[in-house]
Amino acid sequence: MSLLDAELFDRGQFQAELALKSSPIGAFKKAIRRAHEVLDARFRDNRDVRRLVEDRARFTDQILLEAWNRFSWSSEAEIALLAVGGYGRGELHPYSDIDLLILLGGDDQETFREPIEGFLTLLWDIGLEVGQSVRSVAECGEQARADLTVITNLMESRTIAGPEHLRERMQEVTSSAHMWPSKAFYLAKRDEQKARHAKYNDTEYNLEPNVKGSPGGLRDIQTILWVARRHFGTLNLHAMVGQGFLLESEYALLASSQEFLWKVRYALHMLAGRAEDRLLFDHQSKVAELLGYHEGDTKRTIERFMQKYYRVVMAIAELSDLINQHFEEEILRTGDSLPAKPLNSRFQVRDGYIEVTHANVFKRTPFAIIEIFVLMAQHPELNGVCADTIRLLRDHRHLIDDDFRKDIRNTSLFIELFKCEQGIHRNLRRMNRYGILGRYLPEFGHIVGQMQHDLFHIYTVDAHTLNLIKHLRKFKWPELAEKFPLASKLIDKLPKPELIYLAGLYHDIAKGRGGDHSELGAVDAEAFGQRHHLPAWDTGLIVWLVQNHLAMSTTAQRKDLSDPQVINDFAAFVGDQTHLDYLYVLTVADINATNPTLWNSWRASLMRQLYTETKRALRRGLENPVEREEQIRLTQSAALDTLINGGTDPDDVEQLWSQLGDDYFLRHTASDVAWHTDAILQHPDDGGPLVLIKETTQREFEGGTQIFIYAPDQHDFFAVTVAAMAQLNLNIHDARILTSTSQFTLDTYIVLEAEGGSIGDNPARIKQIRQSLVDTLMHPDEYPSIIQRRVPRQLKHFAFAPQVTIHNDAQRPVTVLELTAPDRPGLLAKVGRIFLDFDLSLQNAKIATLGERVEDVFFVTDADNQPLSDPELCARLQQAIITRLSATSSPSPSQISI
Repeated sequence: MSLLDAELFDRGQFQAELALKSSPIGAFKKAIRRAHEVLDARFRDNRDVRRLVEDRARFTDQILLEAWNRFSWSSEAEIALLAVGGYGRGELHPYSDIDLLILLGGDDQETFREPIEGFLTLLWDIGLEVGQSVRSVAECGEQARADLTVITNLMESRTIAGPEHLRERMQEVTSSAHMWPSKAFYLAKRDEQKARHAKYNDTEYNLEPNVKGSPGGLRDIQTILWVARRHFGTLNLHAMVGQGFLLESEYALLASSQEFLWKVRYALHMLAGRAEDRLLFDHQSKVAELLGYHEGDTKRTIERFMQKYYRVVMAIAELSDLINQHFEEEILRTGDSLPAKPLNSRFQVRDGYIEVTHANVFKRTPFAIIEIFVLMAQHPELNGVCADTIRLLRDHRHLIDDDFRKDIRNTSLFIELFKCEQGIHRNLRRMNRYGILGRYLPEFGHIVGQMQHDLFHIYTVDAHTLNLIKHLRKFKWPELAEKFPLASKLIDKLPKPELIYLAGLYHDIAKGRGGDHSELGAVDAEAFGQRHHLPAWDTGLIVWLVQNHLAMSTTAQRKDLSDPQVINDFAAFVGDQTHLDYLYVLTVADINATNPTLWNSWRASLMRQLYTETKRALRRGLENPVEREEQIRLTQSAALDTLINGGTDPDDVEQLWSQLGDDYFLRHTASDVAWHTDAILQHPDDGGPLVLIKETTQREFEGGTQIFIYAPDQHDFFAVTVAAMAQLNLNIHDARILTSTSQFTLDTYIVLEAEGGSIGDNPARIKQIRQSLVDTLMHPDEYPSIIQRRVPRQLKHFAFAPQVTIHNDAQRPVTVLELTAPDRPGLLAKVGRIFLDFDLSLQNAKIATLGERVEDVFFVTDADNQPLSDPELCARLQQAIITRLSATSSPSPSQISI
């Protein structure tokens, strides 16, 4: 056992302190605390983390040995203390598990029961977190045979105290000659890794990755070592170079990547004060600082550090693919290999994997670097690239330079990939994994591993981009036609589907450069089209889609789709049916690829409504816009048919409708009008507020639930309602506020539960919501207190100054107030209270929650139902909203234009 320096562990002083006191606990705790402080200080001084991790394990060896030797074990005793698992490898992070095996030669544990219990009690008393087991050699064999985790732990063992021959016997009993031969072990570890990766959505790019378990994490390196140990008997990365599984350069990359992740993990343990392997938002800025990332802007510091993290784990994942491919060829297919089947003069297929016909293929014909991915897309039955060819790709990717990018053979092949029937996403992902895509498209290389520090974008930019293309491909799957009926129908009607994939590839290409990424990306897309000799129309469409890829979602979520002018303006913007189809499909894929929780039936209905109304406007002709009166007439006619068929008196309907005002019929569908009308007519005059709750018809997609309220208007109606909903833990996603000529309010809210799920078919919950709202609205003077719910952990890390813009609408007599602010529980209730304090009436609202931020638009008037005309009043309103919603920072400049 190597000696430790005296600063870390002074054995003489330790022994002296033991001799001075009746209890050893104080001396042990002092030594452990001292070592902890010394190692943490060395970490802060940027000492070699590998040495720190190994020194902690060696120090722990010494402490355990001192504790073990305090008990009576005869020299002939058949008992030994073994380090197993990660500790058995001689690696220990600040709060990693100390896994111990007390190994017995025979099955008689009673002989050693008392000293074993005394030893383990001492470890507990001195504060060591140990995971221990007591087994005989035979029991080790039985349990290892049945459990993959046990055999893996036992493979990594060292003797700390006691006879070494016991460990040797255990290793023999559990060797591959008796159990878990290398083939079975490899298959089990491969399945285990697939299951683990699936827990993290099979991506290295999670907002809060697990340094140990996520794809490309430390566990992937350990898996490689375990398989190598089982097959070759070595548990050393460098030894794999000698076995031909790694080149020296690959070993260096893997070792440096492991060292970086060790630093991150060490810092996480140190900051959390416990075994923490999740790189949570809570720790990212502090870990970045400990690792030497210093920027004036905290957001930029985190993004630079996380980009380094993502690039490291991507490199590990790439090498892991390469090594596992080697393992598959070496372990699974030894002696079973079939003759190679030629594809062309450059490539052939062996055992389902593509490989080069000779080692100089990429050197002699560089275009083969792109061709190999096209061939795999054209032959979807292929399982992938064989290990030696992956290595050749890596070794020759330096050949991709400006001349390569301009070569007509390469540009033609790249476009050909996007025209393939299958495999587009899979092979773009391979190109990215092997470092080809970012070299062929340098602009793509800049976004590899680039994160956006928010909760809206849950993937890095490159992962999101490839995920978008994956979603575009999935629209062709019959099993997804129910979830995406319109997109699934349109994707097959696009005249040139390859153009939407190329637009998807470029839509976020300019993220992180500063400026408008849509405008900057359009410039890159145009250069791409010219370099790849695309027809002018094709390039123009791609450029337009990149430049305007946010337009449809912005219009659907922030504008009043019941306003014919909004629809006509959007129809004029898209220009024709082809552009509308492409934009709709791209937008739906973009939303789903950004964050899967964003897509619910409410957002789907907004998008479908905008698409359908725009399609009608284009068919009718932009020179023939639909008039408000025509739209109202169509809605009323359809609703009246429904009501008459249900037995409702048309005269009663006419009398009610005459009081509701035009905006009501513009903002609601005919089916909703019929539903509301029937309920209002049946509601007794003195029955209090009418509250209708309509369950979503697509519960499996977590759609919004509609709450309709009809009651005598009162000035504080909105404020009281949203405060009551906040108390019910409901999140409001849309609000339509109307007042009839008879001074009744007709408000419609779309809500979800606080955690984002739908209310669904839950009669008890629906009854609770209805009764609570009725009770509150019948006693508005008892204003509901705005409850102070705890801010979720992740949201706490996104505090920024609210931004408020106030201006009068050019077409309608209302004032538009736009609010961007951090999402917080009860935020809308606070806004409602402010409106009440300022004597404002809310006419309409568009509510949008995007990750950690809300982007809401309110249409308000003063107490006389007039737009706000006093600049001083607007300034005070703006400041009140900023002050009450601000958590920390001072406000950014906001705008008022009256």
